[in-house]
Amino acid sequence: MANVIIIGPAYPLRGGLATYNERLAKAFQDQGDSVEIVTFSLQYPDFLFPGQTQYSSEPAPQNLTIKPLINSVNPISWVKAGNYLKHKKPAIIIFRFWLPFMGPALGTIARIVALNKFTKILAITDNVIPHEKRIGDVPFTKYFLSPIQGFITMSRAVLQDLEVLQAKKPKVYHAHPLYDNFGELESKAKALQYLKLDPHYKYILFFGFIRAYKGLDLLLHAFADERLKSLPVKLIIAGEFYEDPQPYETIIKKYDMEERIIRATNFIPNNEVVHYFCAADLVVQPYKHATQSGVSQIAYHFDKPMLVTDVGGLAELIPDGKVGYVTPAEPQAIADALVDFYTHNREAEFTANIPALKKQFSWESMLTVIKQLAYQV
Repeated sequence: MANVIIIGPAYPLRGGLATYNERLAKAFQDQGDSVEIVTFSLQYPDFLFPGQTQYSSEPAPQNLTIKPLINSVNPISWVKAGNYLKHKKPAIIIFRFWLPFMGPALGTIARIVALNKFTKILAITDNVIPHEKRIGDVPFTKYFLSPIQGFITMSRAVLQDLEVLQAKKPKVYHAHPLYDNFGELESKAKALQYLKLDPHYKYILFFGFIRAYKGLDLLLHAFADERLKSLPVKLIIAGEFYEDPQPYETIIKKYDMEERIIRATNFIPNNEVVHYFCAADLVVQPYKHATQSGVSQIAYHFDKPMLVTDVGGLAELIPDGKVGYVTPAEPQAIADALVDFYTHNREAEFTANIPALKKQFSWESMLTVIKQLAYQV
């Protein structure tokens, strides 16, 4: 039995990173390991956070030890957290790194922990080159990477980036495991009823917070295709805007698509995620650039076909023509795939192929990779 500490977002913070870290902690517990999450007392100052709130309105996860010790902008808290972890001497610490802004805090903590010369210091790196570049990205990222002894990536693109930035250190790829913690599959009819959606229509789902790199504008331009207008299909936009929604509203107005769009543009709590995925025929991720995406792993869990663009690590997980489509990141290609999906009734065919493919995305396999890496460093 190993003593493991995960460092990153967790309850009462909300969002995909928190959900992942909590599910990872449960996976360790299921194997008999002792696990604790050290999270942020302050993740972002309010003026830097683009959404409505950083905090969850849902109940705390059961049977998890979560300690909010880190203030991302208060160096005193970094030292205190580092000393706490140094003296606790866990066998493995896993940092979650997704943004250069967190480099100074997490890099300082890692340096202090390393002084105990016992703990294996690993990082799951979602990105090392951020989607949206800012001043300080490179030095902050390098400051974090320097004390880390081994890396896990969930896309081969990030693995390649790390080969440039940290060529000599051990690193390994493992696909993002399934998000199987959003409830059990429900019937499409039940999901549509819950969401008060007309069952006479088909539904495409865009899910997740909305930022420029996620390509909602590409999807809206594709959805304006005349061939799609003639089909009984609507688009659900489910997720909070992390930027000005007006450019997207302008596209909707330009193509007169108001009646074809379903907006659910607030944060979707975990207990409602099931309804949006189960109501949909197809989950679309029209990203302009990406590393990996947890949305794909929610879709796999609910046996939903997908359309992704051929950017970053998205296409690694979606065999084109088997469980969905991989298209160029441009409206015409996206529209062609959507038309093919509905005019040739691909849903049943793609859905039938999903169960065999998703077996490779297990949390047990991820833990094996983490523990093997810890043994190496």
